[in-house]
Amino acid sequence: MTDAVTDTVAGLSFEVVPTTTPTPAKRRDEVLADPGFGVHFTDHMVVVEWTPDQGWHDAQVRAYGPFQVDPATAVLHYAQEIFEGMKAYRHADGSVWSFRPDANATRFRRSASRMALPELPEVDFVAAAEALVRTDRDWVPTGGESSLYLRPFMFASEVFLGVRPAKHVTFCVIASPAGAYFPGGVKPVSIWLSEDYSRVAPGGTGEAKCGGNYAASLLPQQQAIDNGCDQVAFLDAAEHRWVEELGGMNLYFVHADGHIVTPELGGTILEGITRSSVLELAESLGHKVEERGVDIAEWRDGVASGDISEVFACGTAAVITPVGSLRWDGGEVTGGAEAGEVTTRIRQTLLDLQYGRIEDTHGWMHRIC
Repeated sequence: MTDAVTDTVAGLSFEVVPTTTPTPAKRRDEVLADPGFGVHFTDHMVVVEWTPDQGWHDAQVRAYGPFQVDPATAVLHYAQEIFEGMKAYRHADGSVWSFRPDANATRFRRSASRMALPELPEVDFVAAAEALVRTDRDWVPTGGESSLYLRPFMFASEVFLGVRPAKHVTFCVIASPAGAYFPGGVKPVSIWLSEDYSRVAPGGTGEAKCGGNYAASLLPQQQAIDNGCDQVAFLDAAEHRWVEELGGMNLYFVHADGHIVTPELGGTILEGITRSSVLELAESLGHKVEERGVDIAEWRDGVASGDISEVFACGTAAVITPVGSLRWDGGEVTGGAEAGEVTTRIRQTLLDLQYGRIEDTHGWMHRIC
């Protein structure tokens, strides 16, 4: 039996119960040498419970392991759940930092509100992620674009088949070492335009980071693959005309005069943390940025005419991904075969900031340990 310690920040106190079967150092080093993405997990996880009478309670950092789930657990039937994605970065001096965790915490609360889940205070969200990273700091990779990917999530854990918000909810954070998204170098991806399916509709859950949105994108994503493309792009559900986002990334269009346009949020697009960061960075680098509706004809015609000189997408996992071509049933427009100058500059600036290679003038980086 191991002795528990407490990791305390304002708000919840996290009881740290170390695993009795830690991964041997040799095996951990093997994983960190080639971690892939989302296939290996650290030794511990955070678990916190919620009920109406007790609120958030029983906060623990404990051994990573499976949940025992009753067949009648509410999330299995009504998909009442949300999640986040964020990273911890090791800097050259060995310290470990997170990038805008407060923004993830705020979005998590908004997602919880939309999905009728209890709202976890931002301070507790950040504290939970940090407690896990401090416990498993040896799992944070070093070198290149590697990082420790953090997955906070919340789900309806009540055993009940009635259709109503759950009265027992579980919050958890797990961590997975991640290698570079483009291990062979950044290359433009191809995009399939989905004209048969919509990601979400007005009044739906587009602004919430919930699993149902991603489940709805899997069939069109498979269509993209079947048509030789890497990702799928969605149009709005009402007019099937306005560009929204990819299956899990926000889009940007760089015009020949250097100004950058991204689709406005409007309730159906997820407000990405990387999205807002790119907009600020682009402005600081001298680009005019604009959030507005982007007609699919503007994308097609703009690339074809050269008015749109670069297209890129962004998200936590890939950071920034150049887009090389857009295909649809019966047509295609193709941009450059390499990442454009603006895309490359913004991407490198963001990475340099996250890995501590340039000064953080925005106050986005947060030291964990």
